[in-house]
Amino acid sequence: MKKLLIMLLFLVPFPVLAYADYIIPGGETLGIEINSNGIMVIGFYEINGKYNKGIPAIKPGDYITAVNGQTVNSIKELTAIIEKNVAAKEVEITYLRNKKAKKSTLSLIEDDGLYKTGLYVKDSITGIGTLTYIDPESLIYGALGHEIIEANTNSIVEIKSGNIFRNAITSIDKSSMGNAGSKNAKFYYNTKYGTILKNTQYGIYGNYTAKLPSKSTVPIGLKEEAKIGPASIYTVLKDETVQEYGIEITSLNESAKVKNITFKLDDAELIAKTGGIVQGMSGSPILQNGKIIGAVTHVIIDDPLTGYGIFITTMLEEGEKNND
Repeated sequence: MKKLLIMLLFLVPFPVLAYADYIIPGGETLGIEINSNGIMVIGFYEINGKYNKGIPAIKPGDYITAVNGQTVNSIKELTAIIEKNVAAKEVEITYLRNKKAKKSTLSLIEDDGLYKTGLYVKDSITGIGTLTYIDPESLIYGALGHEIIEANTNSIVEIKSGNIFRNAITSIDKSSMGNAGSKNAKFYYNTKYGTILKNTQYGIYGNYTAKLPSKSTVPIGLKEEAKIGPASIYTVLKDETVQEYGIEITSLNESAKVKNITFKLDDAELIAKTGGIVQGMSGSPILQNGKIIGAVTHVIIDDPLTGYGIFITTMLEEGEKNND
């Protein structure tokens, strides 16, 4: 009986991580286009010098999903339905707040023969970021290392669909004390690299559908393998050329959700060109001792030479949830 029990214990399955042991490191700058899950309300505007008193309890950060019972996915669809119902001078809107559906009536106000809502809305977001990795086996990719936020509402964008595509860096606005600089890019919308399936606090993830980059894979560095000391980041500062730049890891925090790695830039060329960490650099992979251990996520505004990074294992685990 004892032998049988021992055999059964060995047959119990253990949880196994699904991502590959070796992944393709990124560094390429991506064009990012997200279509929101509904039409984002980002603010209000005055009509005839006044705000629309007929605006219901809707707030910036809500998502309009239907008008008079008809589903809307774009501002064009929203406008078309409103124009068909101007005679009633009001419409019923369905909107999401914290993923819960609500309904209310929205008044339409006439201004020079046009009927307006008084709502500022947005149905998509376009920007740039950096590819962190591609899993060559599952073809899942991860980028950014943090969520995409709508700037006016400071809320995470609820994603319906999206794409990553080719772009090239044209110039750099340098960072300075108290100000984060940025990469400026030329977008090639027709050269798509993959889909975006989700936008989370750990980055954006999806399926890489283009031909894989011609570069060697590198082993994954576990949390406990990351060390204080020299490391490198891979990023693009001009055109589409990925280059390696030195950094110094100054502290590690395994208990943090995102800000696991604190580092300082330690490369004269990089500092001369950027003045520090800049917007668009998020997602740049961090390598140490030949392994990919994380990705750049944030800059410290008051010290743009200092930034934070997320562990690569956190991103890989989040990326694998696409298959759940």
